[in-house]
Amino acid sequence: MTAVLFDFSGTLFRVESCEAWLRAVLAEARVHLPEAEVARIARALEEAGALPGGAPPARVPDELATVWETRDETPELHRAAYTGLSRRVPLPDPALHEALYERHMTPAAWRPYPDAAEVLRTLRERGIPVGVVSNIGWDPRPVFRAHGLDPYVDTYVLSYEHGLRKPDPALFATACAALGADPARTLMVGDDRRADGGAAALGCGVHFVDHLPVRERPDGLRPVLDLVP
Repeated sequence: MTAVLFDFSGTLFRVESCEAWLRAVLAEARVHLPEAEVARIARALEEAGALPGGAPPARVPDELATVWETRDETPELHRAAYTGLSRRVPLPDPALHEALYERHMTPAAWRPYPDAAEVLRTLRERGIPVGVVSNIGWDPRPVFRAHGLDPYVDTYVLSYEHGLRKPDPALFATACAALGADPARTLMVGDDRRADGGAAALGCGVHFVDHLPVRERPDGLRPVLDLVP
């Protein structure tokens, strides 16, 4: 392999827990609720699938079905999908739904997996170009910069910037072209069998990691270094 593509959420980074997400927004808004109420709302938001990068919805409401399916194609659709899910959970102030959405796009809401920096740095030392290919409705580059990983990424190919979503092979082809890489000698690393597995249609190798909390996956990315000597 002469190039590596990585997914963002659940692969290199993991979003904070639903409860931490809610608590951060309540604190910023100076809204004080009983502990039991905070826990209850957090559980309801998680079940609704309101946190991007978190658990998927238990059920997508019929009125959101279309926007949910296309959510990663534009920033507007992404916001509409997730705030639509969030609004199914009553909050003390309706403005908190937009605040929750804004929070998830901040670097503070994301943590890199423990071995992410080591793996990316080693690939750079080996002269292996790296791309990030993500289904997403906003720009994660500030997250990479804030956590010191941006210097190891040569290109970002984001669904909302191209109007295409994984598993469309064209998105992976765009990344390979940006890196000057032969797809047959490129490895795609991701956590979604369907979306990230789409790279195989282009001829890329594919390696999957588990989408787990950061503390539960200390070295899930290290096998990549054995696949790209």
